[in-house]
Parts: sequence; C-alpha cells; structure tokens
Amino acid sequence: MMRLLLRALLARRALLLAGGLQLAALLLLPHAAPLFAWLFPELDRPLYLQEDFLTLVLAHLGIVLASSGIAVLLGAGAGLLVSRTAWRELRPLFETVIAISQSLPPVAVLAVAAPLIGFGEWPALIALVLYGLLPVAHGTLSGLDAIPAHLREVALGMGMTPAQILRQVELPLAAPVILAGIRTSVVINIGTAAIASTVGAKTLGLPIIVGLSGFNTAYVIQGALLVALLAVVVDQLFEWLALWLAPQTAAE
Repeated sequence: MMRLLLRALLARRALLLAGGLQLAALLLLPHAAPLFAWLFPELDRPLYLQEDFLTLVLAHLGIVLASSGIAVLLGAGAGLLVSRTAWRELRPLFETVIAISQSLPPVAVLAVAAPLIGFGEWPALIALVLYGLLPVAHGTLSGLDAIPAHLREVALGMGMTPAQILRQVELPLAAPVILAGIRTSVVINIGTAAIASTVGAKTLGLPIIVGLSGFNTAYVIQGALLVALLAVVVDQLFEWLALWLAPQTAAE
C-alpha cells in the first residue's frame, strides 16, 4: 500500500511538472524570437507567427480527443462483443481487420481520403481512428482474457446474469489493462495528429510542415516541442489515473 501511495505521489508530481513545462512553453514561445534568432541567425523569421500556439494546442487536443473517443468506442465495443460466446467465432476476423488498420500508413489514408471527402479535419479523423483502434481493442481483449475463469463461475453460481457479470466482475478487473491500451492509443495519436496538417487540419503539425517546406528548423523545433510536451502531459495524466484506479479495482 505504501508503495502504491509513493507511486501516486510521484505520478502527481510528474504530472504537475509536465503541465508546468507545457504552460511555460506556451507563455514563453511567443516571446522567444531573440532566442531563436540567436540559435538560427541565417533565418529571416525564426519564430512561427502564422497561428497562435495556444490555438494550435487546443485544436490539436480537440482532434486527438475526437479521434481517440471514436477509437475507444469502436475498439472497446467490438472487443467486448467478440469476447462474448455468441460472437467469439468472429474474433479472428476482428483481430485481422484491426491489425490491417494499424498497418496502413496514416499518410496513405490521408492521401486517399482527402480527395474523396475534402480537405480538413474529416480525413484526419479517419486516419487517426484507424491508427488508434489496435491498442484499444487489444487492451480490451487482453484484459478480459486475463480474468480467471473460476471468478465467472462463482458469479454464475451466485445467480448473476451475464450483463451483471460483465459490469460488476469483468470490466472492473479488466479496467487497468483496458486503460493501458487507451493510454497507448491516445499518446500515439498525439504524435500522429501532427501530419493531419498536410491535408489542411489545424494542429501543431502546422509549424512543422511549414518549417520542413521552407527549410526553417526553428519552426520544426517549436512545433515538435509542443507536441512532445503535450504527449508527456497526457501520458502522465493516464499514469495518475491508473494509480487512482488501482485501489478502486482492488475494492471491487
């Protein structure tokens, strides 16, 4: 118990530190032109000014939350479905489909989707949802598979219905593994969402894309720094959530 409390304390401090660094970057970057001018004296415009950094962070977070929410609903929902006895025969097909979705390069999905449905957020959402399905689905299936069979038998012997067993036994026990899958999916999507700017979506990839096309390393560093800090903040948030969930699961 003491070890769990210590881990929770360290996770909270890490979350506060990561959040503080993200906030400091957002506050200081708009005033960092002299620093980047000193680092890159050959650049005429060393600071990205086409969009406000806070606006880009919020837009980036919005598209990640939307795509991750859809991926969680689809991946966890389908994982739960194929874990039931009536649908278990579809599990190999389901695992094959989500493996294919993970193997598709997001850039290729964007290149195909953008001409069909238009440029902007929609093709980016499709690519990110496809890329985020596999960790969520695997986490759901692995969490449910890890539950000892005798626990289900005891629940049945107590007169619980399949729905009650799922809600009161299986999901609480599988929750840490499912959360780990969601955590992986979201963190991957934070990095992958940067390429959505290639099809007109407003994300933190804009400074990176503009910097790469204009040979402006300063822009690339500014965008990549904010993406990395955002990924660290979200990852530490999931770490804190997992530690908070641990005693809740034990109590269940």
